Amino acid sequence: MNVDAVQTALGTEHAALWTYGLVSAFLGDQAAAVAEGSTAHRARRDVTERWLRDHGATPNPPAAAYLPPAPVSDGPSALAALAAVEQDTCAAWKGVLERTDDKDLRTSALESLTAAAVRATRWRKMAGTNPASITMPGVASG
Repeated sequence: MNVDAVQTALGTEHAALWTYGLVSAFLGDQAAAVAEGSTAHRARRDVTERWLRDHGATPNPPAAAYLPPAPVSDGPSALAALAAVEQDTCAAWKGVLERTDDKDLRTSALESLTAAAVRATRWRKMAGTNPASITMPGVASG
């Protein structure tokens, strides 16, 4: 089991929660979807922190703030920030999958990756990004 990979995934959960808070001011018409995403990341953060404590590690705390890939100043930039943070979350949970043979942790990581990929697709679709879904969530394209 790789505690470092789980700590990295926890960091993306912290960043996702911060980002969902940031964009909520710009996506009032999507308030329910923003709240759902925030709730999902809060639950995943709590489960991840519990896993770390159960395995003798101290969960890393959230940073005071996070830097989105581009400034968030309106609805389109807020949607782009959400898609990006969900993609980062996919990559981190894929990293956990690659570094553990623990069945329960793999199941949790796969569920996390899948849920983040679905949310990323939702935000890309709302933003009009084409394609809205990507072939391998969590894998850098290019």
